Amino acid sequence: MSAKVAIQKFSFPFSCAAHLSQQDELTQKGCEQVKALELTDLQGNRILSEVGSVAVIGALVHNENQAKESPKSPPVGDTAPAQFLVYAKSSQSTVFSRHSVFEKLMVESEDQRPAAKRQLSSESAARTITVVKKSAVRTEVEEHRHLKTKAHPGQRATPCTVTGGKTRRRKDLFTNSEVFNRVDSHVIRAGAELKEKCVYDVKTIARSITQGARNELERLRAIWVWLCHNIEYDVSGYLGRSEKLSSPEEVIAAGRGVCCGYSSLCSEMCREVGIECQEVPGHSKGIGYLQGQSLENVKSDHLWNSVLLDGQWFLLDACWGAGRVDMEHESFVKRFDDFYFLTDPEEFIESHFPDEQRWQLLETPIPLEEFGRRVFKTSAFFTMGLRLIQPHQSHIVTDDGEANVSIGFSRSTTFNYEMTQHQDLLHSGVSEQKESSNSSYGLLTVSHRSMKLKLLPPAVGVYDVKVFARPVTATTPLVWVCSFSVECPVPRAMEEIPENPFLSWGLQPVAGSLGVAGSSQDSKVAEVEEGVYDLTLKTSRPLMVLCELVHPGLEAAVAKRCTATQIQPDVLTCHVMCPLRGFYRLSVFVRDYEKTEVKFQNAANFLLHCKGKVVSRDELYPPNLGSACGPGSRTLEAGLSKFSHTTALVSTQQGKCNITFHNQRDLELHTVLSREENQTEAIPLSRHVFCTYTDSKVTVSASLPDAGVYRLGLYAKITPGGDFSPMCDFVLRNSCVQPRPPFPCVYSAWRKGCVLFEPRVGLLEPATWVRFRVRVPGAQRVSMMGETRTDLKMNKSRVWEGEVFSGNGLQPLKLAASSGESTDMAVLMIFDIKQVKG
Repeated sequence: MSAKVAIQKFSFPFSCAAHLSQQDELTQKGCEQVKALELTDLQGNRILSEVGSVAVIGALVHNENQAKESPKSPPVGDTAPAQFLVYAKSSQSTVFSRHSVFEKLMVESEDQRPAAKRQLSSESAARTITVVKKSAVRTEVEEHRHLKTKAHPGQRATPCTVTGGKTRRRKDLFTNSEVFNRVDSHVIRAGAELKEKCVYDVKTIARSITQGARNELERLRAIWVWLCHNIEYDVSGYLGRSEKLSSPEEVIAAGRGVCCGYSSLCSEMCREVGIECQEVPGHSKGIGYLQGQSLENVKSDHLWNSVLLDGQWFLLDACWGAGRVDMEHESFVKRFDDFYFLTDPEEFIESHFPDEQRWQLLETPIPLEEFGRRVFKTSAFFTMGLRLIQPHQSHIVTDDGEANVSIGFSRSTTFNYEMTQHQDLLHSGVSEQKESSNSSYGLLTVSHRSMKLKLLPPAVGVYDVKVFARPVTATTPLVWVCSFSVECPVPRAMEEIPENPFLSWGLQPVAGSLGVAGSSQDSKVAEVEEGVYDLTLKTSRPLMVLCELVHPGLEAAVAKRCTATQIQPDVLTCHVMCPLRGFYRLSVFVRDYEKTEVKFQNAANFLLHCKGKVVSRDELYPPNLGSACGPGSRTLEAGLSKFSHTTALVSTQQGKCNITFHNQRDLELHTVLSREENQTEAIPLSRHVFCTYTDSKVTVSASLPDAGVYRLGLYAKITPGGDFSPMCDFVLRNSCVQPRPPFPCVYSAWRKGCVLFEPRVGLLEPATWVRFRVRVPGAQRVSMMGETRTDLKMNKSRVWEGEVFSGNGLQPLKLAASSGESTDMAVLMIFDIKQVKG
């Protein structure tokens, strides 16, 4: 077989030329080594020559007849360059198949590829030519013919793929964009240098930015990144205020162009580096797209590209990858979007519809009418792994004034939405990012794997709805992920829903990580009965909690009196009272119990609806109520236990109550009784609470002067000599209209072990005999001193007792005692005598 014949049996996937002299013929005798072929690139630079004992065999298709025999593919230039298939072999005559060469189109790590397996390029080391036996050549030719079948424009796949004939997807070419860090860095650096040197020649730029690329994929990546970083969209040209630039040189020099500028430049640069590339015209849902319009008989308005990689066509749009147009300010916003680099056809069709059906690259192409009906999805929708459950079309009509949207997700995601009056343009200048919600015409709830949005338009009309999202772990603003329009022929009559700046209803996706394990209320609307509602949250660790209640007609100061929270190690309880009808937002904030330096974070938001009985304002919780109501984490930590009342709310119909508990650490305690500040008290409220200490048991007695709601605060000194710290608050609700008398005024000498049996009131009738019974441990003498002095006697139970005349009210009665050998009498408490009227 002659060298020319052997050469004609193969094709080479790189643009180059081979120079073979007439006398350089290949024989059929074994693996005989001959002179080296000198290969040069399109600029005449030598890229292949003899070296060492490694050899290659190649073939050159260099006449039109042979080119026609090959499968037809789109031209890449005016004169089709020669194509070579290069095989490398060791001194033992091992021949590598062409398939192994195609596998090198996949991105490989530089340090994992032996030098002998690197794909030949313009920078490859020289090699020598070796021939093989005729039988071996025939076998390789047949294998090559099977593998070489190329995809015609519009075909999905060919047998010549690294996945054994299966259609490859973007993820099969590269796992993520980080594998291109080396290429991207070189392109950005080289692009800046070329721009500084005012280099506008396509060939020079293409060769410079692809220098060091190891395969077609990396060369294509280099071109893509250069286009996205060096060409801006020509907004002025698009709006007709300046001439549109379309030729590659004009676009490069100006650094701007419209879609045809990007696509033509992409095609030119690909041609220069031997990549087959087509421009694809069609419709897109970009600027100028009118929502809901029929695209039938409408001229297409966009151009993008399709490239052939290893026998399969892939899609890309450098125009959309470079950034977006801000129509409100008529400017271009640079924003590199990697999604539009080799986008999978199933996702590309959501925003790009080619004029020729074959360029959809879909197994089942869709009609233009369906393209127009589909919900618009941004690149972020796909990069976040979202899945549209409903609606199935971009325009939906409300049913009973309600429209529903549902999106699935595989990773925890935060959502938000925006509903505005309809505008014809899809890209009308409305922000593509969002920080918080400003819409109160819908209910957005997020469950474990889906988001549900119930939209309730306020009036008849058509509305635009944008959905925003971001990963739960992200701190960046939420980004636009999809859009649709809602038509409301008959709105539902309903009250105003309070705004939710925390985006969704129910437990937040981060609630579990914050320590909230479950809730008594799901994300649905909670109907409030009798104006009272209780929320319970289970926790996986001790937490602190704060609650916020919001109603469109409720003042903030009043709203604070509508909630009371109880904090226990494994349960958080929020008691809510509703003074108005309508919708309320109840937001819950938590932090770890012991981490006082950590800020509270939103864990849940619930929508409450009160449509029946409401609570009167004078029944609301007392002001200045602490965050810890009732026994819980704080009291347990202080050693206060075995409370007689385990909840924060205590009701009485007699105007009095006793709360008992154990003080295991013998802490010094203090109590405070208070209620709404505008109430005037004839006798201080401190006289209406009385504490008794016996061993480790403590009894706090309350005798309430009027019907109403009171705060009973319990304090303790955790460290000797320190300040009193709040332990918990109780809410006392008294329904008795009969006023209860105060307790006697207690002094510091009244200490642990002292017990007042009778009288249990501190205001005595004048001129009456009153029986006193009191226990004072260690006392040697106990007396009642008033207008006269009366000594009490100790009985067998060590209780001091006696009958005492109250007097005429000229002076109070004092209970005093002396202890040990001291004759001094210490006042324990004072009883007042009612004044005689007249």
